[in-house]
Amino acid sequence: MNGPQDLGGRAGFGPVLIEQDEPIFHADWEGRVLGLTLCSGVLGHWNLDESRHARECLPHTFYLSGSYYDIWLTALETLLARHGEVSAAERAQGKALAPGLRPERKLDAAAVFGVLSKGGPVDRSVTAEEGFKVGDRVKTRRGSMKGHTRLPSYAMGREGVVTGVRGFHVYPDSSARGTGEAPCWLYGVTFTGEELWGEGAEPGTEVTIDAFEPYLDHA
Repeated sequence: MNGPQDLGGRAGFGPVLIEQDEPIFHADWEGRVLGLTLCSGVLGHWNLDESRHARECLPHTFYLSGSYYDIWLTALETLLARHGEVSAAERAQGKALAPGLRPERKLDAAAVFGVLSKGGPVDRSVTAEEGFKVGDRVKTRRGSMKGHTRLPSYAMGREGVVTGVRGFHVYPDSSARGTGEAPCWLYGVTFTGEELWGEGAEPGTEVTIDAFEPYLDHA
Protein backbone atom coordinates (compact mmCIF):
# COMPACT_ATOMS: atom_id res chain seq x y z
CA MET A 1 0.00 0.00 0.00
CA ASN A 2 1.10 3.57 -0.55
CA GLY A 3 0.92 4.45 3.11
CA PRO A 4 2.35 7.36 5.11
CA GLN A 5 5.57 5.42 5.70
CA ASP A 6 6.41 5.46 1.98
CA LEU A 7 8.33 8.76 1.86
CA GLY A 8 11.22 7.70 -0.38
CA GLY A 9 11.77 10.09 -3.27
CA ARG A 10 9.09 12.52 -2.12
CA ALA A 11 9.74 16.22 -1.67
CA GLY A 12 8.27 18.69 0.79
CA PHE A 13 9.03 16.98 4.09
CA GLY A 14 12.09 19.03 4.95
CA PRO A 15 15.62 17.91 5.85
CA VAL A 16 16.49 14.97 8.07
CA LEU A 17 17.57 16.58 11.33
CA ILE A 18 20.32 14.74 13.21
CA GLU A 19 20.27 15.10 16.99
CA GLN A 20 23.79 15.17 18.35
CA ASP A 21 24.40 12.80 21.28
CA GLU A 22 20.85 11.53 20.93
CA PRO A 23 19.80 9.36 23.91
CA ILE A 24 18.54 5.83 23.34
CA PHE A 25 15.14 6.90 24.69
CA HIS A 26 13.82 10.42 25.09
CA ALA A 27 11.47 9.37 27.90
CA ASP A 28 11.02 6.33 30.14
CA TRP A 29 7.74 5.36 28.46
CA GLU A 30 9.54 4.82 25.15
CA GLY A 31 11.63 2.05 26.67
CA ARG A 32 8.49 0.46 28.05
CA VAL A 33 6.89 0.52 24.61
CA LEU A 34 9.90 -1.27 23.12
CA GLY A 35 9.72 -3.88 25.89
CA LEU A 36 5.98 -4.36 25.42
CA THR A 37 6.43 -4.78 21.68
CA LEU A 38 9.10 -7.46 22.10
CA CYS A 39 7.17 -9.37 24.76
CA SER A 40 3.92 -9.18 22.82
CA GLY A 41 5.62 -10.50 19.70
CA VAL A 42 6.61 -13.63 21.64
CA LEU A 43 2.90 -14.45 21.99
CA GLY A 44 3.10 -15.58 18.36
CA HIS A 45 -0.15 -14.03 17.15
CA TRP A 46 1.54 -12.00 14.39
CA ASN A 47 4.77 -11.81 12.44
CA LEU A 48 7.10 -8.93 11.57
CA ASP A 49 5.27 -8.14 8.34
CA GLU A 50 1.88 -7.87 10.02
CA SER A 51 3.35 -5.62 12.70
CA ARG A 52 4.84 -3.35 10.03
CA HIS A 53 1.53 -3.24 8.22
CA ALA A 54 -0.28 -2.25 11.42
CA ARG A 55 1.91 0.85 11.55
CA GLU A 56 1.42 1.59 7.86
CA CYS A 57 -2.37 1.54 8.28
CA LEU A 58 -2.40 4.36 10.81
CA PRO A 59 -3.96 7.65 9.61
CA HIS A 60 -1.55 9.80 7.63
CA THR A 61 -1.97 12.81 9.92
CA PHE A 62 -1.13 10.76 13.00
CA TYR A 63 1.78 8.90 11.40
CA LEU A 64 3.44 12.06 10.09
CA SER A 65 2.97 14.06 13.30
CA GLY A 66 3.50 11.37 15.94
CA SER A 67 6.83 10.29 17.38
CA TYR A 68 8.49 6.97 16.56
CA TYR A 69 7.22 5.25 19.71
CA ASP A 70 3.79 6.87 19.46
CA ILE A 71 3.45 4.97 16.20
CA TRP A 72 4.76 1.73 17.69
CA LEU A 73 2.42 1.91 20.70
CA THR A 74 -0.71 2.69 18.68
CA ALA A 75 0.01 -0.14 16.23
CA LEU A 76 0.68 -2.54 19.13
CA GLU A 77 -2.69 -1.67 20.67
CA THR A 78 -4.32 -2.48 17.32
CA LEU A 79 -2.58 -5.86 17.11
CA LEU A 80 -3.41 -6.86 20.68
CA ALA A 81 -7.07 -5.97 20.15
CA ARG A 82 -7.23 -7.69 16.76
CA HIS A 83 -5.95 -10.96 18.21
CA GLY A 84 -8.11 -10.88 21.33
CA GLU A 85 -5.39 -10.28 23.91
CA VAL A 86 -6.72 -6.91 25.07
CA SER A 87 -10.39 -5.86 25.15
CA ALA A 88 -11.84 -2.38 24.74
CA ALA A 89 -12.83 -2.42 28.42
CA GLU A 90 -9.27 -3.27 29.47
CA ARG A 91 -7.88 -0.44 27.38
CA ALA A 92 -10.39 1.98 28.88
CA GLN A 93 -9.64 0.94 32.47
CA GLY A 94 -5.89 0.51 31.94
CA LYS A 95 -5.72 -2.93 33.56
CA ALA A 96 -6.25 -6.61 32.80
CA LEU A 97 -9.76 -7.92 33.40
CA ALA A 98 -9.17 -11.49 32.23
CA PRO A 99 -6.20 -13.86 31.81
CA GLY A 100 -4.21 -13.59 28.61
CA LEU A 101 -4.76 -16.12 25.84
CA ARG A 102 -1.22 -17.47 25.94
CA PRO A 103 0.19 -16.98 29.45
CA GLU A 104 2.73 -19.74 28.89
CA ARG A 105 4.43 -17.72 26.15
CA LYS A 106 6.46 -15.17 28.04
CA LEU A 107 9.87 -13.61 27.54
CA ASP A 108 12.03 -13.71 30.65
CA ALA A 109 14.47 -10.84 31.11
CA ALA A 110 17.44 -13.22 30.97
CA ALA A 111 16.36 -14.44 27.52
CA VAL A 112 16.00 -11.03 25.85
CA PHE A 113 19.59 -10.74 24.62
CA GLY A 114 19.51 -14.19 23.05
CA VAL A 115 16.18 -13.54 21.35
CA LEU A 116 17.36 -10.24 19.88
CA SER A 117 20.69 -11.74 18.78
CA LYS A 118 18.93 -14.58 16.99
CA GLY A 119 16.64 -12.24 15.07
CA GLY A 120 13.96 -13.56 12.77
CA PRO A 121 15.56 -15.14 9.68
CA VAL A 122 13.31 -15.08 6.59
CA ASP A 123 15.47 -17.10 4.19
CA ARG A 124 13.89 -20.39 3.12
CA SER A 125 14.83 -23.55 1.21
CA VAL A 126 14.68 -23.05 -2.56
CA THR A 127 11.61 -24.62 -4.18
CA ALA A 128 11.56 -22.77 -7.53
CA GLU A 129 14.00 -21.74 -10.25
CA GLU A 130 15.07 -18.12 -10.56
CA GLY A 131 12.88 -16.16 -12.94
CA PHE A 132 15.61 -13.58 -13.58
CA LYS A 133 19.39 -13.45 -13.68
CA VAL A 134 22.01 -10.77 -13.26
CA GLY A 135 22.02 -8.50 -16.32
CA ASP A 136 18.33 -8.93 -17.16
CA ARG A 137 16.40 -5.76 -17.88
CA VAL A 138 13.22 -5.72 -15.83
CA LYS A 139 10.24 -3.48 -15.20
CA THR A 140 8.54 -3.19 -11.86
CA ARG A 141 4.78 -3.52 -11.71
CA ARG A 142 2.62 -0.45 -11.45
CA GLY A 143 -0.68 0.13 -9.72
CA SER A 144 -2.20 0.50 -6.30
CA MET A 145 -0.73 -2.16 -4.06
CA LYS A 146 -3.37 -3.57 -1.74
CA GLY A 147 -2.02 -4.44 1.67
CA HIS A 148 1.62 -4.51 2.71
CA THR A 149 4.35 -4.29 0.10
CA ARG A 150 8.09 -3.69 0.16
CA LEU A 151 8.12 -2.10 -3.30
CA PRO A 152 8.52 1.69 -2.83
CA SER A 153 6.12 3.81 -4.83
CA TYR A 154 8.91 5.81 -6.51
CA ALA A 155 10.14 2.57 -8.15
CA MET A 156 6.76 1.34 -9.43
CA GLY A 157 6.48 1.01 -13.20
CA ARG A 158 10.20 1.72 -13.73
CA GLU A 159 12.81 -0.11 -15.79
CA GLY A 160 16.05 -1.29 -14.26
CA VAL A 161 18.69 -4.01 -14.38
CA VAL A 162 19.07 -7.02 -12.11
CA THR A 163 22.43 -6.57 -10.39
CA GLY A 164 22.19 -9.22 -7.69
CA VAL A 165 20.35 -12.33 -6.55
CA ARG A 166 19.65 -12.10 -2.82
CA GLY A 167 18.24 -15.56 -2.20
CA PHE A 168 14.89 -17.23 -1.54
CA HIS A 169 12.85 -15.49 1.15
CA VAL A 170 9.44 -15.11 2.77
CA TYR A 171 7.22 -12.92 0.59
CA PRO A 172 6.17 -10.07 2.92
CA ASP A 173 3.08 -9.10 0.91
CA SER A 174 1.56 -12.51 1.62
CA SER A 175 2.99 -12.91 5.11
CA ALA A 176 1.49 -9.63 6.33
CA ARG A 177 -1.99 -10.77 5.30
CA GLY A 178 -1.66 -14.08 7.16
CA THR A 179 -2.08 -16.06 3.94
CA GLY A 180 1.21 -17.93 4.19
CA GLU A 181 4.89 -17.29 3.64
CA ALA A 182 4.79 -17.88 -0.15
CA PRO A 183 8.63 -17.75 -0.37
CA CYS A 184 10.13 -16.45 -3.59
CA TRP A 185 13.34 -15.06 -5.08
CA LEU A 186 14.64 -11.65 -4.06
CA TYR A 187 16.80 -9.56 -6.41
CA GLY A 188 18.86 -6.42 -6.34
CA VAL A 189 17.58 -4.13 -9.08
CA THR A 190 19.44 -0.97 -10.08
CA PHE A 191 17.78 2.08 -11.65
CA THR A 192 19.26 5.27 -13.04
CA GLY A 193 18.27 8.49 -11.35
CA GLU A 194 16.79 9.73 -14.62
CA GLU A 195 14.52 6.67 -14.82
CA LEU A 196 13.19 7.31 -11.33
CA TRP A 197 12.97 11.10 -11.24
CA GLY A 198 13.37 12.35 -14.78
CA GLU A 199 15.58 15.18 -15.99
CA GLY A 200 15.75 16.73 -12.53
CA ALA A 201 17.79 13.81 -11.16
CA GLU A 202 21.42 14.36 -10.26
CA PRO A 203 23.55 13.19 -13.22
CA GLY A 204 25.12 9.77 -12.77
CA THR A 205 22.90 8.82 -9.85
CA GLU A 206 21.92 5.17 -9.45
CA VAL A 207 19.60 3.60 -6.90
CA THR A 208 19.49 -0.12 -6.04
CA ILE A 209 16.52 -1.67 -4.27
CA ASP A 210 15.72 -5.22 -3.17
CA ALA A 211 12.71 -6.42 -5.18
CA PHE A 212 10.78 -9.67 -4.80
CA GLU A 213 10.11 -11.68 -7.95
CA PRO A 214 6.34 -10.97 -8.02
CA TYR A 215 7.17 -7.29 -8.38
CA LEU A 216 9.05 -7.80 -11.64
CA ASP A 217 8.42 -8.47 -15.32
CA HIS A 218 10.93 -8.75 -18.14
CA ALA A 219 11.35 -5.36 -19.80
